[in-house]
Amino acid sequence: MFKNVKNSVLIGLGIGVSVPGVLIVGVWYLMHKIAFLAKADLLLIGCIAVNAILMHYFFKQDKENVGRGIISATFLWAFVFFFYKVSK
Repeated sequence: MFKNVKNSVLIGLGIGVSVPGVLIVGVWYLMHKIAFLAKADLLLIGCIAVNAILMHYFFKQDKENVGRGIISATFLWAFVFFFYKVSK
């Protein structure tokens, strides 16, 4: 699926923002619908941690620029999570 991806930082940034974003939307829905998951913020960190797996995959495929974009997106998600926890 990702083998034909062009080696670009912007593509990595897009992948790094969209994949955890989709997972976070699903987890957010579950956290608000299932009572015992309401305080399970660790699930959100798990969604962001998926970027580590993606980054490792792209570095193995010798697509360093895509990996750098994914690292940048991970830092963006970390800041979003930090502000979520501070405002809570």
